[in-house]
Amino acid sequence: MSISISNLSKKYGEQTVLNNIGFEIGDGEVVGFLGPNGAGKTTTMKIIAGALSYNTGSVKVCGMEVSENTLKTNALIGYLPEQNPLYADMYVKEYLLFVANTHGIKKDGEKLVDELIKKVGLTPEFKKKIGQLSKGYRQRVGLAQALIPNPKVLILDEPTTGLDPNQLEEIRNLIRELGKDRTVLLSTHIMQEIKAICNRVLIINKGEIVADYPDISEISHFDENNLQFEVEFLDKAEISEIENISSVTSKGNNIYTILATKDIRAEIFNFAVKTNNKILTLKTVERSMEEVFRNLTR
Repeated sequence: MSISISNLSKKYGEQTVLNNIGFEIGDGEVVGFLGPNGAGKTTTMKIIAGALSYNTGSVKVCGMEVSENTLKTNALIGYLPEQNPLYADMYVKEYLLFVANTHGIKKDGEKLVDELIKKVGLTPEFKKKIGQLSKGYRQRVGLAQALIPNPKVLILDEPTTGLDPNQLEEIRNLIRELGKDRTVLLSTHIMQEIKAICNRVLIINKGEIVADYPDISEISHFDENNLQFEVEFLDKAEISEIENISSVTSKGNNIYTILATKDIRAEIFNFAVKTNNKILTLKTVERSMEEVFRNLTR
């Protein structure tokens, strides 16, 4: 496993920020880490990256306990924090060479930096000072510095905050490309980003993991206790008498949205036959990612 967390808790004084959480992320997974502000996303990422201590539990990167092997695990991790800490007065290439030097990469440092500048799309701007760059290009510098040690694990905390639509698409494409040969843990508030980049989703709320979707397509699948159907009858229908219906909402024109505790499509057809009515359309209603997120984090 690239990342393995069990029984992890973190407190600031009397405030519990992480409450006995646990999850594992395998090699090559691109995982979206979702949660409202203050849910514990950044704290978890800082702990994995070795930038923050924890009170109890176990945090392992590539099989090594972070608290006992911080230098070794740091060498395996590329970390882009939410507030990208760059030296604004340094030139792009100068800064990346400086970072390479701090990682002990001296012999082939310039060759590596030149390759990364090209890889992250910094070629048009690499002769500028970082302070002269747009937000999008500063994020590219942050990604480049995170990639310098050729990490097995890439941790990205809100990497697209403040980007315009064109920059968003460029950075998403870059992250998708990076995720082909390494593990990526990505936090964001943007649902479309999760859909576009990730193959798995973790949701955290109030310091606890409240959902883990190993396959992102499962998010739109039905919750067995919260099934939704939309049915259109030829004539007006009194369908609340059907068993296992939680609620019925009329949308007009004999169209009804039904919330049920089980799959009741057969019962709906039987009801139509019994009442001598006709079904014009009957469809299941998939939940949006936004709806799932709201339900889990209220």
